[in-house]
Amino acid sequence: MKLSTLLSEISCTLISGDQETEITSLVYDSRKARPGSLFVCVKGFQVDGHAYIPKALKAGAAAILVEDVPEAPVDAAVIKVENARKALAYLSATWFDHPARKMTMIGLTGTKGKTTTAHMIKKILEASGSKVGMIGTIGAFIGTEKVPVKNTTPESYELHSLFDQMHGSGCQYVVMEVSSQALKLDRTAGITFDYGAFLNLSPDHIGPDEHADFEEYKACKTLMFSQVKKTIVNLDGAYWEEVTAPARKVVTVSRGQNADYMGRNAENKWEPSFLGVSFDLSGKVEGKIEMNMPGEFNVENALVAIAVTSEAGIPYAAICEGLKSVSVKGRTQLLTDAAHISTFIIDYAHNAISAENLLKMLKSYEPDRLLCLFGGGGNRAVQRRYDMGRISGKYADLTVITMDNPRDEDMDEINKTIIQGLEAHHGAYIVISDRKEAIHYLLETCGPGDIAVMIGKGHEEYQEIHGVKHPFSEAAIVSEYAATIKRREQKK
Repeated sequence: MKLSTLLSEISCTLISGDQETEITSLVYDSRKARPGSLFVCVKGFQVDGHAYIPKALKAGAAAILVEDVPEAPVDAAVIKVENARKALAYLSATWFDHPARKMTMIGLTGTKGKTTTAHMIKKILEASGSKVGMIGTIGAFIGTEKVPVKNTTPESYELHSLFDQMHGSGCQYVVMEVSSQALKLDRTAGITFDYGAFLNLSPDHIGPDEHADFEEYKACKTLMFSQVKKTIVNLDGAYWEEVTAPARKVVTVSRGQNADYMGRNAENKWEPSFLGVSFDLSGKVEGKIEMNMPGEFNVENALVAIAVTSEAGIPYAAICEGLKSVSVKGRTQLLTDAAHISTFIIDYAHNAISAENLLKMLKSYEPDRLLCLFGGGGNRAVQRRYDMGRISGKYADLTVITMDNPRDEDMDEINKTIIQGLEAHHGAYIVISDRKEAIHYLLETCGPGDIAVMIGKGHEEYQEIHGVKHPFSEAAIVSEYAATIKRREQKK
């Protein structure tokens, strides 16, 4: 591709070189530069791409895109922009011939529920016969094929590369989680979303490497809605008017207010291999919805999924079919392999808000006992551990404290803070440091009227200890030990 073509959609100044230069690849990592590359100098949190210009030029880069022009002349075309990261997003779209424009783009943002809602939408679209690409916390999917990604919303070049693969494999829709960090770092700059949804907002992701404060976090969420053709808004959460102020056309959902899509009369449904909820749908579409995912907060997620897909012209029958069969790894994931013993659930809840929403909801099913297994992540906010302990002590009949991802911290120190939180509500607890042994204890202890939930790790399949990630699957451990118990019982 000629440099002039690649630069056609960005505002820039050609400092030196020929804009008719032939470009063979677009890179922002100097280690990937080769003869003919355009090297984009991105300023990161720890590394400034400008420092790697000599390395890229040595590898044969034909052009460099900079924010700071090199003092000494270089043997390559030099292009100056105000924001190299934002430019990279537009360059990437052009490099891959704008694949996002060839599919229906659906973006979801909010503090909680993005992953679950994305899976709901994907399942509904697939029930209608469509092939769907999905990008989010659990990874990227091209139909059923999983593609690993580093971030909830990958860097812009990786995003457009994924879009290109999705379009090439026949995907008609892309459903993606759009994180506040991605919006802050312009990873989705230039993408027009046909449908964009705002789920909710509460304080999170605030810290030195994320957002300075809640106001910045909120402002970053707002950025998405200047890129959306039709916005779906959950009226039941705070801040929606402020966050979606740039929206062009708004469609509303609610559990309690008048809205375009309303979910009323939610009822819990609990059977050995089913833990879910049903509700009455009214407004633009009317009927009865049943889904194999528990909790009224999942009613909110379902309403967003219903609104997005219905506005996209998906029939009601496909909506019902998709929601009834949806399952999300690590999000109120029911482990049916242990249904003969008790009700076992895995959930990613790893802060006080998500833990309270989950445990309060599970308590509403009125189990004989609610048991909660979790640990504290090392090298993370100490307050989070205390709060998790406090919430578990408030709702769980028994808390099993165990290992999460201790990273470089001592587990006993992590546990001390969790126990302090538990004692705020005089919560009963037991400490079993080995997480596998702790899960075995739950399986041996629980009865058919109990609900046991393992929180904090969710979809993760590893434990991080002193910089090493060890393979660890909660679902596999439950399945294997439940089978052992079944064989033991059959021999009696």
